[in-house]
Amino acid sequence: MERANRMSEISVKVDMPIEHMQKIFGMQDHYIKKLEQDFQVSIVDRNGSVMIMGREPNVSKAQSVLEQLTSFSERGNEIEEQSVDYAIELGKESNEEALTQIDSDCICHTINGKPIKPKTLGQKAYVDAIRKNMIVFGLGPAGTGKTYLAMAMAITAFKNDEVSRIILTRPAIEAGEKLGFLPGDLQSKVDPYLRPLYDALYQIMGAESFAKNMEKGLIEVAPLAYMRGRTLDNAYIILDEAQNTTPAQMKMFLTRIGFGSKVVVTGDSSQKDLAPGTRSGLDVATRVLGRIDDIAFCNLTSKDVVRHPLVQKIVKAYDDYEAKEKSKSREKHGRK
Repeated sequence: MERANRMSEISVKVDMPIEHMQKIFGMQDHYIKKLEQDFQVSIVDRNGSVMIMGREPNVSKAQSVLEQLTSFSERGNEIEEQSVDYAIELGKESNEEALTQIDSDCICHTINGKPIKPKTLGQKAYVDAIRKNMIVFGLGPAGTGKTYLAMAMAITAFKNDEVSRIILTRPAIEAGEKLGFLPGDLQSKVDPYLRPLYDALYQIMGAESFAKNMEKGLIEVAPLAYMRGRTLDNAYIILDEAQNTTPAQMKMFLTRIGFGSKVVVTGDSSQKDLAPGTRSGLDVATRVLGRIDDIAFCNLTSKDVVRHPLVQKIVKAYDDYEAKEKSKSREKHGRK
């Protein structure tokens, strides 16, 4: 690294292997332009090295982000827009080392060999909570990996013989449609609501392995109503879309849990499909169970969205809008 002072600006030379430089710069230098814009610096490739120019605090942060991304790439990770955006956010908070901490936690690999890891601090806390507690509630907007990470943890526990079966369930509540009007038998009627769970299983476990374990009854994907009257011992149980449960359904589900079982409940309270005026079992559970040992609540936010960066912006825009609406409503009631 070389520094050259000129008034309040400096330049820093960062050595970076060419194959990693290409990944970090991105197509048409898309990723590096993000760093330049966010840290108000200039970044150029000069004879196989990267030069960063600008005000010292900004240059230091940009340099640290580049070094973390280089290390991230050297460990075999793909450099994606989400990872660049998150590294920049961590850099602004002077917490760049967190990227290494997050990346070191590999849950398992997909059938194609791709490692499944938490990608944000929120996801890392969620995964750690699942390891430490018997029941975990993963709360947050779409795209935060709530269900996918829970599935990865369940499949890992199953493969390691920590549990004897996996049970995945969802309430069969739909947005404005009725199950009775759908063609086919009961299974074909409920399958559309369970499809996201099947998709994750195929990707992580493989269709053949999934089918074999399904036939043996070691993996069960079923509507929440099927849980009534059962006691579930030595199982990894995931309740997805829990915001669409009623309080009675949630109580029924949580009291099915037997010895040796682990439970993950996921949901997004902002996306309820319940009838108007119906209380959500997820909302009630967060109030009732908050102080019980071995039950953890993990709140993921727009910062933890790992889908297309536009999804993160959409979630953030809705969060801001809903916060303003609540504020207006409180002011209105206050005047009354």
